[in-house]
Amino acid sequence: MTIQIKNQNKLDHVLREIRSRREEFEEKRHVPKDMIAQLKELGIYRAHAPQCFGGDARSPMEFLQLIENISEADGSAGWVASFGSAAIYLAALPRETLAELYAEDPDVVFAGGLFPVQPAERVNGGWLVNGLWKFASGCKGADLLGVGIGTGEGGKPLTAVLRPEDVEIIENWEVIGMRGTGSHDLRVTNVFVPDERIFVRGGDSSIQEPIFQYPSIAYAAQVLAVVNLGVARAALDEIIKMAGRTSITGAPRMADRAYLRISVAKAEATLRSARAFFYETTESAWKSILKGDGVSDEQTSMLRLSAAQAAREGASAVQSAYLLAGTSAIYNGHPLQRYLRDAMVVTQHAFLNESMFEGAGSVQLGVPPMKGFI
Repeated sequence: MTIQIKNQNKLDHVLREIRSRREEFEEKRHVPKDMIAQLKELGIYRAHAPQCFGGDARSPMEFLQLIENISEADGSAGWVASFGSAAIYLAALPRETLAELYAEDPDVVFAGGLFPVQPAERVNGGWLVNGLWKFASGCKGADLLGVGIGTGEGGKPLTAVLRPEDVEIIENWEVIGMRGTGSHDLRVTNVFVPDERIFVRGGDSSIQEPIFQYPSIAYAAQVLAVVNLGVARAALDEIIKMAGRTSITGAPRMADRAYLRISVAKAEATLRSARAFFYETTESAWKSILKGDGVSDEQTSMLRLSAAQAAREGASAVQSAYLLAGTSAIYNGHPLQRYLRDAMVVTQHAFLNESMFEGAGSVQLGVPPMKGFI
């Protein structure tokens, strides 16, 4: 696919480096800061930063396709890059705070462990924060870290924005897949966070630019789901490459077996269908925003449904490739090993699990969906 980016050669170079270093990311259990710096140079983290503070004003489709390409090179790198969308959350901060955060440049990396929401003590001018939070993907390369605290008006959870030096990273990300995301725990002990660095998660933006009208929770699901579209593309390309080789048993080449040709074609069709649904809903919501109509509940529901579907069909395509590969894929170091492990972890995310289908079905049938779905 073609992606509009200022320096295509730079993108190609970064993708090659990501492919060459993915074993390193997995071993270290995070994407190192020098790689984050290269993602910054690509404009990943300024893609959705407020244009008034130097951001690039990328459309959702452009950003998602970029994350998809990075994920094709490595799922963990794509997942960490996806937090370039975090500026949409941060836009709920006061405008003056955003001006301060983006004062030096718009390439600000925000990551956080938002759950479980921890109680915090309300004090004069802010909050005294203590607690332990899980799943802080990309925390080791972040310029700012957020943690979920207390509740604001309407019972919505708040997010406190802290400096990295105020947060202890507990390196306990021991998982089967997406190891390079560095989704460690965060611990905060008696840190004062002023009111101007607190925002309501999913709250109204203080910046009046189109991207900040896009539903933030739905987008959070999309930027993660698109990782599996990239991983699945890599897996199908791998089995296609393998299919031309001669079998060590003397059996026909994989490409000469009817069942394999049929299976690859079905996986390709299913993946492309899920991808088309995914980008169709994205473009529909974006066009609605640009027309001044906002995003309806039905459109938000479709965004979340298409994200869950993309995550699942991506994983299914990877499973198909793995099953077709035979004994070659059982060895450590085989690319399909990583693709399989990574793809299955993506499907386990709370934003992409089976309940998303129940929520979408509720909206279609006019039944109140679960809390927080819309």
